[in-house]
Amino acid sequence: MAGSTFGKIFQVTTWGESHGKAVGVVVDGCPAGLPLAEEDIQKFLNRRKPGQSVYSTPRKEDDAVEILSGVFEGKTTGCPISMIVYNKTMRSSDYSEIANYYRPGHADYTFDQKYGFRDYRGGGRSSARETIGRVAAGAVAEKILERLGIRLLSYTRSIGPVQIDPARFDADQIAQNPLNMPDAQAAAEAAAYLDACRKDGDSAGGVVECTVSGMIPGLGDPVFDKLSANLAKAICSIGAVKSFEIGDGIAAAKAKGSENNDAFTAIDGHIEKQTNHSGGVLGGISDGSNLLLRVGIKPTPSIAHPQHTVTRDGQPIEVSVRGRHDPVVVPRAVVVVESMAALVLVDALFANVTARMDSLERFYGPGRS
Repeated sequence: MAGSTFGKIFQVTTWGESHGKAVGVVVDGCPAGLPLAEEDIQKFLNRRKPGQSVYSTPRKEDDAVEILSGVFEGKTTGCPISMIVYNKTMRSSDYSEIANYYRPGHADYTFDQKYGFRDYRGGGRSSARETIGRVAAGAVAEKILERLGIRLLSYTRSIGPVQIDPARFDADQIAQNPLNMPDAQAAAEAAAYLDACRKDGDSAGGVVECTVSGMIPGLGDPVFDKLSANLAKAICSIGAVKSFEIGDGIAAAKAKGSENNDAFTAIDGHIEKQTNHSGGVLGGISDGSNLLLRVGIKPTPSIAHPQHTVTRDGQPIEVSVRGRHDPVVVPRAVVVVESMAALVLVDALFANVTARMDSLERFYGPGRS
């Protein structure tokens, strides 16, 4: 199966299935000398693990990570970093009845058409549990970015029709409610909306927003490897993602040029933009202002609500999907979106070293320390 590796210089390869023995990731291209411990990875995995509220799957997993290679005496060695998380509470029997039909909204049909088989136990490789590897790798990437003064902040912008109010934005609230919303009032309203969905055997989608501060200008390339294009591919590779925006996004299509353009100004000899409709990217290259990403997440497809589908031989049936499922995946997707953005930024930073001769001369030329 191709397509499990992401990145050019900072490369990650995820592996494993939802109901297999374990899931994990190999990170290759991490510089030697980065302080790294399992605790650094675990705090990121704790943000996505199941069973933490009534709004996530009741599947109970510690998601405890083990670093198998690439770290010695608390620092990275420059060798591939291999990390593993064991699956401990699989209940594959919950999925036995779906072996012969295609669940609406899932990858069952397309996976079967491509490979001629499917692992129906929780979705196999198509399961959201694959994102454990992405988050573990993202934790390494964020350690690198933090050393360079680049910081990411991600949160739930909306769930269903309930959206945060910028006037009530409070970053401290993100970790204080199970929906990861930076607005206590919106979180309460969203919880009530989800309770109604759950009572009806239904689910909800929403929007994740990610901002990146401390950005430097010049990341990305002007043609196929635009920073925006690589971010879009990374984010859209997350299973539940159905839309991606930078800056004003689709709203820019309704604006006039005079409204959408960001005017430049110079403050103490430093060039800045007066606004940030572009979301920090111009011509596919970072402009130094904050990156602003917005990601649309679809409703969880596994619902108890009756749905029409067909068996593998085309017979029509009505189903209600049983098992342990999230009524909304948005809150747990927050750290996944953040992790994929971090992976793209580290890869772009590493690639940028070779973009200019003066950069190489500073690193390798005469007089280097």
